[in-house]
Amino acid sequence: MSEIQFRSDMTVELVRASANDADVLYAARVSTQGEQTLEGALKSDAETDKRDKGLINYLMRDRHGSPFEHNSLTFYVQAPIFVFREFMRHRIASYNEESGRYRELQPVFYVPGPERKLIQVGKPGHYEFHDGSAEQTALVEQETMAVTRASYEAYQRMLEAGIAREVARIVLPLNIYSSMYVTMNSRSLMNFLSLRTSREGTHFPSYPQREIEMVAEKMEDFWAELMPLTYESFNANGRVAP
Repeated sequence: MSEIQFRSDMTVELVRASANDADVLYAARVSTQGEQTLEGALKSDAETDKRDKGLINYLMRDRHGSPFEHNSLTFYVQAPIFVFREFMRHRIASYNEESGRYRELQPVFYVPGPERKLIQVGKPGHYEFHDGSAEQTALVEQETMAVTRASYEAYQRMLEAGIAREVARIVLPLNIYSSMYVTMNSRSLMNFLSLRTSREGTHFPSYPQREIEMVAEKMEDFWAELMPLTYESFNANGRVAP
């Protein structure tokens, strides 16, 4: 049996991207110019840059969202299954996830790191989380590892007995890592980030589970480099998706 691995991080890689602030600009300007506008969107000088920034900010502020859809970002994500189940509540992206029906799932499992806040205080939808004690942190780690090992050993015993993978997998816990490709445009990504990150100065505060926020933060870092004007405007206007 393969050795069980425990980790407390998330993997996010930008696999492919066709995403640039110019995509927003030419898509927006065609509505008023009625002609091909890509060439003009690629020019750069002080006056043009100021005008471009102003247009993107106007679109963001007044929530003219469709120009932000003319781009594409594909991410490869490794995270626990419970993160993916939250992720796929967002019906604004294309997903392809590895399947436990067709392959033996690898023994890689999530266990919260020592920095993970453990104590939940407050009402649903308005939680605060506080650090756990050393004893609580140790308890989470010990119990998670014990149950995980028992579950994976049961999974292996069933596979060795000839049980189909799609049946044997039912004993595996939600902290097993899965992997997927997810493709979305920047408008969809802004919607995702507005709900799955917690930031000061947002118009609509969000209280995401920390594990999905860890994924969202990595995706945000990639996007910020690709579309700096759009990203700046998103933050300046309260992180509300247009």
